[in-house]
Amino acid sequence: MEPGHYDTFASDYATDNERNLVNSYYERPAMLTLLGDVRGARVLDAGCGAGPLAAELSARGATVAGFDSSSEMIAIARRRLGDAVDLHVGDLGRPLPYSDGRFDLVAASLVLHYLEDWGPALTELHRVLKPGGRLTISVHHPFVYRLMFPERNYFATEAWTSTSNFNGTEVELTYWHRPLHAMTDAFAEAGFRVATVAEPPFAADTPPDLIPPHLVDRTAFLSFIFFALER
Repeated sequence: MEPGHYDTFASDYATDNERNLVNSYYERPAMLTLLGDVRGARVLDAGCGAGPLAAELSARGATVAGFDSSSEMIAIARRRLGDAVDLHVGDLGRPLPYSDGRFDLVAASLVLHYLEDWGPALTELHRVLKPGGRLTISVHHPFVYRLMFPERNYFATEAWTSTSNFNGTEVELTYWHRPLHAMTDAFAEAGFRVATVAEPPFAADTPPDLIPPHLVDRTAFLSFIFFALER
């Protein structure tokens, strides 16, 4: 995905992100659970978008910094967060404007799956984490790709495109699939140890009208996979 691609629909994406099932009641609560108690922690929100996760982390007592490749997303985040969060326009995978070991925690929420090569991004996130720090990641679950495209090669790292609707605006987005072993290999090559792999349920307080009827009494569905990595 080209830097700034989200600029064209940033407002609609931000609005949709605040109230939908997948982001608001599934992915974000799961990331917050993995991050744990953040009081007094220095946290980097990598690919922060319009800032909903950063806002929650700040409210929970963390000192938060964030960056995103979309200047429009950062503008929305600044209007929302004011001076409470240190925000920058920046690209994951390129050198970041932070010193070595600056952060206790890093969150990379639904951002790595836009990258063909995870190496440079993970190397930079490893650099800015302090020794013993933790990186939490959410990406598309690789099995979803197999379900969507049964004719394709699960074991290949390859691009796929999907049309999504954000607050009434249809957008075509391109992602990179990689098999599970390629993910864990990339983590190890960057110097991380996998502490947790999670396939969580959606939040207990999810409004009933957001829950798809086909789930019946199930509390989880296949969508994203979550990792907590230790430096």
